[in-house]
Amino acid sequence: MPKFRIIKLCNLSPIHIGTGKDDNYDVSADELHSDTMSSALAAVGINMGLCEDAERFLNSFRISSAFPYWNNYYFFPKPQGRLDVTVNGKEEHEYRKLLKKVKLIEHSLWVKLIQGKELKVDENQIKGSFLVPAGEEKEDITIKSSQVVQRVSVPRFGDEDAAPFFFDWHYYDKQAGLYCLVDCDDETFKTVKQLFELLGESGIGTDKSVGGGQFDVKAGETLDIAEPADADTTMLLSLYIPSKEDFDGLLDGDPRYSLQLRGGYMAGSSNVNFRNLRKKSIYAFGVGSVFNTTKAIEGKVVDLRPEWNDAGMHPVYRSGRALTIKIKKLVNHE
Repeated sequence: MPKFRIIKLCNLSPIHIGTGKDDNYDVSADELHSDTMSSALAAVGINMGLCEDAERFLNSFRISSAFPYWNNYYFFPKPQGRLDVTVNGKEEHEYRKLLKKVKLIEHSLWVKLIQGKELKVDENQIKGSFLVPAGEEKEDITIKSSQVVQRVSVPRFGDEDAAPFFFDWHYYDKQAGLYCLVDCDDETFKTVKQLFELLGESGIGTDKSVGGGQFDVKAGETLDIAEPADADTTMLLSLYIPSKEDFDGLLDGDPRYSLQLRGGYMAGSSNVNFRNLRKKSIYAFGVGSVFNTTKAIEGKVVDLRPEWNDAGMHPVYRSGRALTIKIKKLVNHE
């Protein structure tokens, strides 16, 4: 039974996660992915002198993408494929569209699904993209809200006019926030926790200079996830960049996966002259991807430094190390 440590990002200030597209500030990404979190931790560690070798540090732990929590409920990503869920008192054609919108499932319900059990719920347990536990369906579960505000970009030099643009902020409820699952040894976790605390002070995402993406850290909880004894597939809880060895048999059978293009700017560089440079891009398998194997899936750390004629150019590491859980194959694939 895998046992993961939990890092909770509490009291989140308004946050904007870039989509990787130029000047696309009017939409914030919904996901805060594992490679973003681990790279931010490594950057803080290097800048604060707590991490001498970024590549070695990134290879010392695995981390999930950041998922939402509300009160004491943790939400997990939906496995890729059709959910074996029925709604009490409804015909399939009446609720199938509702289920297609579900992206996040409360832990106790999610565990039943990954064990291959049929899940029966009431219609009001489906709240938009969330599937909530019985007994909470009447609660006003508000994880976050979004507000687009108008701002103005003022050029520092030249005779250009100020240009208005729209900026999307995500606001998390006081009872809600984000959490990550971490897999590492005790000593490494002390460092990871300390770096999360420093990261919470500086913020994560866009516009940290005005207080965006700041948070408090709560750590100490662990979470046991009961893998089914007859598991026959593996699900990703993080982004995953496979090594050459991983590819052997990875896509056999009928895998269900998504691909995420990862890249963006070198915003975390300690050299301000490099922060507007674009990293190289790479595709990673997305969270919730399901592969027809139970062998260990490792992943790798890659260097996305751009081709730039400057002796001071440093490596730009991105972690594609996989955090996984073994599950029972979904009964009904789409």
